[in-house]
Amino acid sequence: MLTKKFAAFATVLIFFVLTIGVVARAADQHSGTWKMNAAKSKYSITSTIESDENGVKVNSEGTDGEGKPTHVQYDAKFDGQDYPITGAPNADTISVKRIDANTIQSTVKKGGEVVMTVTSTVSKDGKTRTSTFIGKDAQSRDVNNVVVYDKQ
Repeated sequence: MLTKKFAAFATVLIFFVLTIGVVARAADQHSGTWKMNAAKSKYSITSTIESDENGVKVNSEGTDGEGKPTHVQYDAKFDGQDYPITGAPNADTISVKRIDANTIQSTVKKGGEVVMTVTSTVSKDGKTRTSTFIGKDAQSRDVNNVVVYDKQ
């Protein structure tokens, strides 16, 4: 159950990393509303993401592995600096970097210590986003989860 909670948390973080940029930003393939694919995942999350070449803004709503509501949000530039993240139970900052046009990597921290790395890749057809979470959950247990999202 705790692994499910952490996976839900990580999923929300990924959505934040990949989504919701400032409205003035030009949209790219990460922009849009992404819903977790229930057939390929064990949680329920919908994220709204706005992203461009400068950064990403994410707003994610869902339920964790125990059915409790979640809400995570952040706004970060692709400059490697730490930005505040809200709603994440074991994180207070996030830094993001663009690996390529389809891939964003997020580093999630609590008290300056890295707790999770999330790599999110949008498929070439732009219909699917896959996020891989590697790190520790709030109980310091190892996490290595993959979450698949479908563009709405």
